Amino acid sequence: MKRVHIIISGYVQGVCFRYFTKIKARNLGLKGFVRNIPNGDVEVVAEGNDKEIDELVEFCRKGPVLSCVANLKIEYEEFKGEFNDFTVKS
Repeated sequence: MKRVHIIISGYVQGVCFRYFTKIKARNLGLKGFVRNIPNGDVEVVAEGNDKEIDELVEFCRKGPVLSCVANLKIEYEEFKGEFNDFTVKS
């Protein structure tokens, strides 16, 4: 099991990035959250199996159709098992 903390920058707010990330993460069986942060970036924290975490990271590199991802900051952390679902935080 793995945990990842991702900060996505670029044109990523107002383009349904959080919604599509939630759908992708849930389809992969991941737990955690996605949220907009005040500087215009999107933050993702996700936990799950290595392969599915890697798939989510690849999704975040591209984002949904209307987004334009400029940069990803990826940090792998110790698995904590603290989430029950994958949610959108406001």
